[in-house]
Amino acid sequence: MKVGYARVSTTEQNLDRQLDALKKAGVQKIFAEKISGKNADRPQLKSMLEYIHDQDEIVVLSLDRLGRSSRDLTDIIEEVRHKGAVLNILDLPSFAGVEDQNLKALLSNLVLEIYKYTAEEERRKIRERQRQGIELAKQRGAYKGAVRLYAPDSPDRRKRYLYHQVVQMLQQNPPVPIAQIARTIGTSRSQIYRIKKFSNL
Repeated sequence: MKVGYARVSTTEQNLDRQLDALKKAGVQKIFAEKISGKNADRPQLKSMLEYIHDQDEIVVLSLDRLGRSSRDLTDIIEEVRHKGAVLNILDLPSFAGVEDQNLKALLSNLVLEIYKYTAEEERRKIRERQRQGIELAKQRGAYKGAVRLYAPDSPDRRKRYLYHQVVQMLQQNPPVPIAQIARTIGTSRSQIYRIKKFSNL
């Protein structure tokens, strides 16, 4: 079954162009919505992803109608593939006129891999910019690092108290086991290990 999805923001005129293209492509059921750029919820997209089944063909005019970012697209394409459906992107010539389901699946997987790579590159660049920003801040003496939740100077009085409780138990002879401290305090073992490392115990 051919299932279409169309989306415009509320600042755009209407959905007519996308709907016409989907109908000409032989789409039998269309999910369409107008969504504000500030609104992350896309109820019709969610409904479409829940509706599709194995061997369905998802038709959209362009990839930017399907998702807002490479990471968003990667997640959506992955879900489509998981359902056993294939994507037909009308403005990508490589998808036009392809009848063979295996070839469509191959093209869909290729697009997925391309966007996975692009999304990972975006994340890598963000991490690199963050690292450079931290280095510059350190050089200026402006970087203070992340605020520790459990520390002697924690802004949360309860967490300051729990920090000291953990330190006292770690300093006992013999030290209280990490798992027991975590159960007593009501936090994770990894958090206890962080406190232990921070306290040089």
